[in-house]
This record gives sequence, C-alpha cells and structure tokens, in this order.
Amino acid sequence: MILMAGLGNPGAKYRNNRHNIGFMAAAAIHGRHRFAPWRQRFQGLAAEGQIGTHRVLLLVPTTYMNESGRAVGEAMRFFKIPLSDVVVFHDELDLPPAKLRVKAGGGNAGHNGLRSITAQCGNDYRRVRMGIGHPGDKALVHSYVLNDFAKAETPWVEDLCAAVADHAEALAAGEDSSFQNRVHLAMEGRGWGEVKRPGEAAGTPKP
Repeated sequence: MILMAGLGNPGAKYRNNRHNIGFMAAAAIHGRHRFAPWRQRFQGLAAEGQIGTHRVLLLVPTTYMNESGRAVGEAMRFFKIPLSDVVVFHDELDLPPAKLRVKAGGGNAGHNGLRSITAQCGNDYRRVRMGIGHPGDKALVHSYVLNDFAKAETPWVEDLCAAVADHAEALAAGEDSSFQNRVHLAMEGRGWGEVKRPGEAAGTPKP
C-alpha cells in the first residue's frame, strides 16, 4: 500500500488558505479515482482506494499542520508502510505559483508539517512540492500562508490540483519524473507557464 498524505489545517477557517493546498490536492485525487468515502482514522480523515493497479491510502491529518507527523506515523505503523512509499503533498514557498516539483528526502525548509513528519517517521519520504510563491519578505510568510488564495489565483490552483489527480497513477507507480513532467505539460497547456504572486500581474490562461 502507498500512503498519500495532503497537509493543511482542519476547519472552515483554513479551508482556502495557501497552506492548505495539500488538502486540496488530496481532495482532487479522491474525487478523480476509486476511493471509499472519507472516515475518521489515524488522527485525520482517511480513505482507501485504487489508483490504476495500486492500492492507496489517502490521508489528511486533522492534527493541525505542526503535528502532521502524528497522523502519518500512525497510518504507516498500522499498514506497515515503508517510508519510501509515503508521498506528502504540501505548499512550497520556494517555488513560483503553479509550479510543482517532486523530491525524496532533503531539507524541510522551515515547513512545520514536514518537520513533524520527519521527527515522527524519518526523512526519506517523497514530497510533492506545490508552489505558492513567496511574499518577498520573511516577516510576511506567516500571514501569507495562512491567508486564502486570492480570487485571481483560484483558476491555477484548481488546474494544478486537477493535473495532480489526473496523473497520480505515475506517482503511485514511483515514476516521479514522469509525474512531474506530465503535470508541467498540463499546466503549460492551460497557459500557466508563468504565474505572478498576488499584487503582481497575474498569469492569464489560454482560451
């Protein structure tokens, strides 16, 4: 079994925050593929299903971001899932908006959700880094990630999550480079080759 965990904070207050793009990606995967209904398990909401030929557990921790590792660790232990079969979707300040990169292991770049997972489970899990851009000033980061996506950002956020869901079979198969390339091409095809931060000139999708 593969564990795919989307990171965010629970509750209506945080639903559309930039910090919650991992939750949004997990929801898109759940809607696109054959998954059972969400139910409360492992200190989060979990759903079992299939992506292609691969058995997958989707998980959105409801521990709040800073304690995400508690939920991920509990699910890993229950199903005896190796760390190499854990995939985490999260917001990434160091990538431009609408960009996506996949990596295994590495630093946590100050991301408290990743820090918690590393502390509880180890570091060599796979990370799907979903770019939200940087506000340009370190002092603004906290409010930036805990604010909602701007209305002008909603189209690329929805397209990115849809592309993640559409191509999740490659990710489930361990074909990280192929998954990353397919998502990139899908976003290019929708006209999201370059998206600016809020306050700058926004990207405009192709008709």
